[in-house]
Amino acid sequence: MVEKKNAEVAIEVNNLSKVYKLYDKPSDRFREALRLTRKQYREHYALRDVNMTIRQGETVGIIGTNGSGKSTILKIITGVLNPTAGQVQVNGRISALLELGAGFDMEYNGIENVYLNGTMIGFSEEEIERKLPEILDFADIGDYVHQPVKTYSSGMFVRLAFAVAINIDPEILIVDEALSVGDVFFQAKCYRKFEEFKAKGKTIVFVSHDLSSVSKYCDRVYLLNQGVLLGEGSPKKMIDAYKQVLVGQYEEGEEGKNGDGQNPELLEYGTHQAEIKEVYITDERGLRANAIMKGSTFSIHMKVAFYEHIPSPIFAYSVKNVIGVEITGTNTMVEKAYLDSGEPGQVKEVVFTQEMNLQGGEYLLSLGLTGYEGDRFQVYHRLYDALNISVVSDKNTVGYYDMNSRISVTDLE
Repeated sequence: MVEKKNAEVAIEVNNLSKVYKLYDKPSDRFREALRLTRKQYREHYALRDVNMTIRQGETVGIIGTNGSGKSTILKIITGVLNPTAGQVQVNGRISALLELGAGFDMEYNGIENVYLNGTMIGFSEEEIERKLPEILDFADIGDYVHQPVKTYSSGMFVRLAFAVAINIDPEILIVDEALSVGDVFFQAKCYRKFEEFKAKGKTIVFVSHDLSSVSKYCDRVYLLNQGVLLGEGSPKKMIDAYKQVLVGQYEEGEEGKNGDGQNPELLEYGTHQAEIKEVYITDERGLRANAIMKGSTFSIHMKVAFYEHIPSPIFAYSVKNVIGVEITGTNTMVEKAYLDSGEPGQVKEVVFTQEMNLQGGEYLLSLGLTGYEGDRFQVYHRLYDALNISVVSDKNTVGYYDMNSRISVTDLE
């Protein structure tokens, strides 16, 4: 890892590759080491020619399926692993929270591990001692700090590890999936720290399968798949591409097709054995409308054409806010509205009717037609951000939803 002097760049990754040698059996490795045989291994690229530029003050997410190389690139950035080829340049002091156990001695107690981690990052014992009360207060694991960390639960472990990482005043914070282990209250506490870091202009890089958090906190997102960088861009764009990867239907440069009355920028994909031909919304009077009054009843309509036999089609919708966080959604399987098979030449209309309890604002409607062929999940057609929904309200409460509270006040004296 090389220190970079360009003050505007926090991390720069150039043509980075990481190759592992895979042997069929341990004796092959041994025989090759002694030069008793020729090459006995297969090469596996955990990363292949990856480039990234992360600027100071950015919060950047890295997403991808398991085995895509996300954790590998974080370990190379933090110096835990060496690359096979390429270079990583860093400007600023890094603090990292990688998988559980990284950087901790299992035989040491919690306080000893705080000093161990602090000195590894470059702090003196006096500096760590000044920060110790703040670290222990954030971790909030009580007298367990005096016990060997090998006796900790995964929740206690991640509390201490994140408390160390977040409270040593790093310029760059690297976080892997470890936060998913903590309880919901601690996760909320950590994300508040993310907000503080962002406000201070710190750089955050994190890997997460929690796409809502990626959408909420990240300025940009990189998408990896099988060691290859598929793209980078806004959280919404990369999350949509990731969903295509999950069902094996990602095509680089795919811009989607336009349907009548639909968002011209919508993302559309699927096998097209059946297609969603028309989508619209009606208000409580049955009139087509994209502006819905909060508290009123509205319906989402899908007209679907079938070109092949589909045994058990599943119709779905989801609603996202403008930054891409999925707020709500359902499908015919969850609602136990099981339908007959779809046959070639048939057209079905599916209507979801519900009450609008979202807060006033702008939302995006996505729709899907999926199913199972044996045990295999199949996407026949999906439309992301097909329609805009404007919720009109004269009363917005906290958060995404209105709980429609009924209030009573009683004099007791």
